[in-house]
This record gives sequence, C-alpha cells and structure tokens, in this order.
Amino acid sequence: MRSKQPDVPASMPSPCISICQMDPLADVCLGCYRTRQEIASWSRMGAEAQRDLLDTLNERRAAKTGIRRRPTRRRTIAGER
Repeated sequence: MRSKQPDVPASMPSPCISICQMDPLADVCLGCYRTRQEIASWSRMGAEAQRDLLDTLNERRAAKTGIRRRPTRRRTIAGER
C-alpha cells in the first residue's frame, strides 16, 4: 500500500539553461532573463507565481531578441484540474 501524502503542488522546473551570465546594463541573466532576486527566490515560489514569472520571462526575451515563443497550454491544463 502506498502511504497517503498531502497534495503538494508540483513546482515548475527551473528556467535556467546553464548560460549563467548577468547583463550588466539590464541586470538580468543572458540565459534565462531572470534577475538575481528571481533566481534566488524561484525554489520558494508557488506554482502559480512560477507560471507568472515564466510569462514575464517570455516577454523579456521577446523584447530583447524579437523572438516570441509559441503559446503553451500550461495555463489551460492547470485550470482544468
């Protein structure tokens, strides 16, 4: 028998892509586009806050590179539960 464990929301995987270099002008990581504060607080954020930050990171990336990522279904899937 499996023991009953409390339902803990699964956190999102870190957006880090192992290109850890801070842009001195924008003060964001050139790999994941997070600030130092966002990097430090990622593991303590709830799943909803992490999803919100991922949306913000996509906007930062698009503003910097002009490349937009295709929309994901993560909000829809999470909302169905």
